[in-house]
Amino acid sequence: MARDYILLSFIGMDILFVVAGGILIIFALMIESKSSDEMTVDTVSRNLLLLICPAKAAIGNAVLIFITFLASVPAMVIPSTRGWLKLHGYMTTICALFTMILGLSIWFQTLKTRTNLFTIWLAQTAETQSLLQQEFNCCGYMNATTPPFIVDTTCRNSLVAANLGGCVGPFSSFANNFLDMVFTGAFGIVGVDVILIIMTAILLKDRKEKERYRHIDEKNGTGAF
Repeated sequence: MARDYILLSFIGMDILFVVAGGILIIFALMIESKSSDEMTVDTVSRNLLLLICPAKAAIGNAVLIFITFLASVPAMVIPSTRGWLKLHGYMTTICALFTMILGLSIWFQTLKTRTNLFTIWLAQTAETQSLLQQEFNCCGYMNATTPPFIVDTTCRNSLVAANLGGCVGPFSSFANNFLDMVFTGAFGIVGVDVILIIMTAILLKDRKEKERYRHIDEKNGTGAF
């Protein structure tokens, strides 16, 4: 029996699709886990940035991806079905839009990084602000006086604080690089979704053609295609 390369290609992309869902849920659960971790010099900036990522929405998106994958199983098992395939295509489109919205929401954060980080900075305790100062070797946010720096091993006095400058530059640079990586990953998943949608459309067209030829053969009395 000849191999159905269109179906095999669809199955391959469908597997990548569900793997992407797995990556999403692992990332979301990591956010949930890290949010309760104790802040240290090495983790404080990363943990604060993870808190602004939409973890619950990512979990919801991952669950939708898994349900969509399950809807594709009948389409893979039953060679002639098109109804399940169409349902899978519609659900994949919803998944792609969902993931794109998540990626765009994070991308919008990068357009106003300094303002957002200032809000985050003000919401932190003196201990957390001190950890950020130690991590980025800086004092205060905008500068040593806006808001006032926290006296610690990095910022021992006003003179040292004035010379080191504020944390806005290094903190913003770190945040942009981190968030760029996150939304690029989200858009990469959208790319997988789009390819899967295209493969679904190709498989639908292929099955429709085979069904048409089968009907022609049945009319001619030569059997199924």
